[in-house]
Amino acid sequence: MEAAVSEILKRSQLSVTDSRKRILEFFHQSSGALAHADIERLSGEQFDRVTIYRTLQTFVEKGIIHSIPTADNSIRYALCKDDCAEGHHHDNHIHFVCDKCGTTFCLDHVSIPAVQLPMGFTSSQTDVIVSGVCKQCNAA
Repeated sequence: MEAAVSEILKRSQLSVTDSRKRILEFFHQSSGALAHADIERLSGEQFDRVTIYRTLQTFVEKGIIHSIPTADNSIRYALCKDDCAEGHHHDNHIHFVCDKCGTTFCLDHVSIPAVQLPMGFTSSQTDVIVSGVCKQCNAA
């Protein structure tokens, strides 16, 4: 995994630092989206809050991860698909938040339907969040 993570950073023209590698590894190891607090918890005292925040912002700008707004006005982050690039996110899909475990899943196979806006309106982003109970919690 370390080679793949380094390749993503190099392809995005980013310096391969320990903090960037480790934070990107957290996303590759996660089955759902991560919040800033999740990364803080996973890294222990390895990285300070500012380093994590700046790394997340850089990853969003470079098209490595995308942000997911939540009902409580916090932000979660998830890996982008391969066709995202700097300044061009193509993660137009629905996100599912489990009411039991709190995990946020990207539903890549479910596209957001086109929204007919009134004349003169231009959209820049559409976010659809579906809440309910995930497959793992339903099985428990």
